[in-house]
Amino acid sequence: LSTLYYLLFSMRLSFHGAVRGVTGSCFLLETGSGRLLFDCGMFQGWKFAEERNAEPFSFDPSTIDAVFVTHAHTDHTGRLPKLVHDGFDAPIYMTPPTRPLTRLILEDSHHIMKENYKREQEKMLYDEGDVDKVMKLTHSVNYHHAIEVLPGVTVMFHDAGHILGSAYVTVEAGGKRILFSGDVGNAETPILPDPERISSADIVITETTYGNRVHEAPEERKIKLKEAVLRTIRRKGVLMIPSFSVERTQELLFELDQILLHELSTDIPIFLDSPLSIKATAVYRHYQNYLRFDADILEQPDRDFFSFPNLRETLTREESMQINDVPGPKVIVAGSGMMQGGRIMHHLKRYLQSADNQLLIIGYQVEGTLGRRLLDGVPEVKIYGDKIPVQAHVSAIGAFSAHGDQRQLTRWYHCENDQLPKKIFLVHGDEEVKTEFAAHLGRELDTEIIIPEFQSVHEI
Repeated sequence: LSTLYYLLFSMRLSFHGAVRGVTGSCFLLETGSGRLLFDCGMFQGWKFAEERNAEPFSFDPSTIDAVFVTHAHTDHTGRLPKLVHDGFDAPIYMTPPTRPLTRLILEDSHHIMKENYKREQEKMLYDEGDVDKVMKLTHSVNYHHAIEVLPGVTVMFHDAGHILGSAYVTVEAGGKRILFSGDVGNAETPILPDPERISSADIVITETTYGNRVHEAPEERKIKLKEAVLRTIRRKGVLMIPSFSVERTQELLFELDQILLHELSTDIPIFLDSPLSIKATAVYRHYQNYLRFDADILEQPDRDFFSFPNLRETLTREESMQINDVPGPKVIVAGSGMMQGGRIMHHLKRYLQSADNQLLIIGYQVEGTLGRRLLDGVPEVKIYGDKIPVQAHVSAIGAFSAHGDQRQLTRWYHCENDQLPKKIFLVHGDEEVKTEFAAHLGRELDTEIIIPEFQSVHEI
């Protein structure tokens, strides 16, 4: 009987991404009744990321019984089509808003891959048909709806407050409760609910992106953004804001709307120069019931919190090029958020060379990205083969982060019953961040803290 119990209820957890940095989320849970995968994201930023993405999975995709997706960001969804291409053919579960956002992101990633293949002969990881198959396999499941995905294994989504539709996932099996955090949201985000508290958990697999930092106070976000716009107006310059298309862009538009509505009277044009951001914002409008707004905002006549008279959306390439013809002052919001491609590259090449201009960074910059080098203050960068001197003023606002900081994460691990998880695995963080955060948690929490290795396997 004891052997049978072990076969049925023993579990193994293995780590196939997001252990040597903040990207590539991919975790495998093996139970006595099957194998579940949590996220299947792209590696991004660092030198060998593309090589790692092209490598075969370190498990057989055809043996996976289901995939659970915490949210739509590329580092959590980007290898789903490759998973399908390599043999996976089972249900993929995600929340209702995550489904359309995932389609947008996967289609955009495929488009970028095709462009890179034409330009630099980079390997194609999958084809358009694989994206279609991912979406056919996808099932929408709302928060707090329990799924018995395998005999004796129940899974549930909970609101993580990170982006629209984001979730952390709890698994109940073998008398244990395992929690996969996905990305835990910044509790002071203006348009999303706070991350739900953990009711209980034995084991937590948690992101640590900002595990060694504390964000500015929420009011600082608006003050700094307003100051950047005013500086641009005074200097008749250009304010460039590289932004992640899902969540960061919508938060930024919301804050600009509020500044222009209540605090600053100006006709400065603000260009949203990102097709993906424009399409993602339409999804945010459709799923407004998942968002959170103050009561007075809901009383605005148009009830549209992501558009205002100053905003100009440039969907086509021709419209994007016409931004150059508009004299300063002007604001340009464009992807990609880490400045690794997209339309922001053309604006950087054109406007970084003037001290009258500004680059405002509002998202996490992975090591190895152009965004990280600019944030670190390099005097010169190379863009499309040309050396560009960095004369523009470069600054950052940490409070726009969609990730919880050290203080918020530490508080989040305290369950509603005042119990702590028995084990916490730290993932999704740069090495020094995880090391610092582990030391911090060792002082703050009476629980076992583990920093797993790539492909390491743990009996739980």
